[in-house]
Amino acid sequence: MKGYVHVYTGDGKGKTTATLGLSIRAAGAGLKVFIAQFLKRGNYSEIKALKRFSDLITVEQFGTGRLLKGKPNPEDIERAQKGIEKVKSIVSSGNYKMVILDEANVAVKLGLFPAEDLLYIIANKPEEVEIVITGRNADQKVIEKADLVTEMKEIKHYFQKGVKARVGIEK
Repeated sequence: MKGYVHVYTGDGKGKTTATLGLSIRAAGAGLKVFIAQFLKRGNYSEIKALKRFSDLITVEQFGTGRLLKGKPNPEDIERAQKGIEKVKSIVSSGNYKMVILDEANVAVKLGLFPAEDLLYIIANKPEEVEIVITGRNADQKVIEKADLVTEMKEIKHYFQKGVKARVGIEK
């Protein structure tokens, strides 16, 4: 089966949620999935749930868990670069049929690693490996190389009314 490159971007909610559903669908078909979460760190509800699929879905976090505003610190950069190098190795191994780079677009936008790293992964992936890249502000060059691009557009969100992130829904 040929693998394609997906990009889920935009300001709307649902990018990570979409990829989690895709990972469960892939695992249901017996495919091994690797999820690299950039920027994130912590035991979110999805991490707890995906442990039930640990024979097929592996999740690693390469973030500090801090909300980054402005210039990232050396620890943020080091974790992200360690993560992107691990993803390069995972993709090239062919051991996983789906590799998800959650929030990688944001990592590029923040300067944690260059868009060229994502372009390298796309260009050098084995034919049967599916690549999924999420996060706001996808680089135009990554969009051009992708086979499927979905933009999540926020029309209305209850956060604007002061609703905090809820366990099981947003975290």
